[in-house]
Order: sequence, then structure tokens, then C-alpha cells
Amino acid sequence: MIAARAGGRRRFLRSLGTAISAVLASSVARAAGAVLPTPRSLAEELSKAIQAGQPLVVMVSLDGCPFCRVARDSYLDPLRRQEHVPVVQVDMGRSTALQTFGGVATSHGEMVKSWKVKIAPTVLFFGPGGKEVAQRLEGGYIADFYGAYLNERMLTARHALKAE
Repeated sequence: MIAARAGGRRRFLRSLGTAISAVLASSVARAAGAVLPTPRSLAEELSKAIQAGQPLVVMVSLDGCPFCRVARDSYLDPLRRQEHVPVVQVDMGRSTALQTFGGVATSHGEMVKSWKVKIAPTVLFFGPGGKEVAQRLEGGYIADFYGAYLNERMLTARHALKAE
């Protein structure tokens, strides 16, 4: 009888340990946040997006920006994963190599400057030729309406692609 209780206790403790490990792993993954692809070539990313009938969505982000994290985790990553919208991230101030829509070598930081982006996060919507096809979504202070603004811009961008 005592041996049966000990075996049951061990199974219970193992199950409890497994459950706790799963919860901790899930918490660590959530704490790390979503990661958007970082492009090497905007021309290649745009080509794939256009072939898929979608605009290329580019999030301009800044390291440590809490508003960027909310936009990325709560809106842009789900858009990418659930609706298969091509979404990439370009980082302000980073010297990471990047090719422009025209194939010219530059960096993330220089590309952000060329777009005249001053606020993080800023979400841009690109169509053929690297032309912006919807109004930029700037800042993260509009959290209650961010999803609605993002949807509105996606509709505008998709409509612009169909018109071309």
C-alpha cells in the first residue's frame, strides 16, 4: 500500500514538474515577444509580396521601444501569421545592410532616414516600384484604435494594388 502511494506521488510530481516547465517556457516565449523578419533586400521582399497580391508592410522599429513591441506583438505579427501578409521590420539607427527597392546598398538606419521617418513605430505600406500605397501609421499612442487604423490602411493598400 505504501509503495503504491509512493509511485502515485512520483507520477504526480513528474506531471506537476512537466506542467510547470510548460508554463515557464510559454512565459519566456511571451516575454521575448514576436520577431518580424528583417529584410536584406526590399526589392526581393516587395516582389514576393506583389506576387502574393499583397502590399509589403514595413514596420520601422527602435530597440527598447514599448510601443513598437505592442504594435509588433499584438497587430503586425498576427497579421503576418494569420493573414499571410508580408510584414518585415527595419530598425532605426541600425547599420545592418539592406538593399533598397532599386537594389542600391544601404543600411537600415539610412533607409529610415530616406523615408523621413522620425517616430517609432511607423508602419509603411508599399506597392509596385516601392511606392507607398497607403497613409503611414505613425506612433503607438492610439492603442484602442490601432487595429482599426491598421485594417483601414491595409484595405487602402490592397485597393491600390488592384487599381494598378
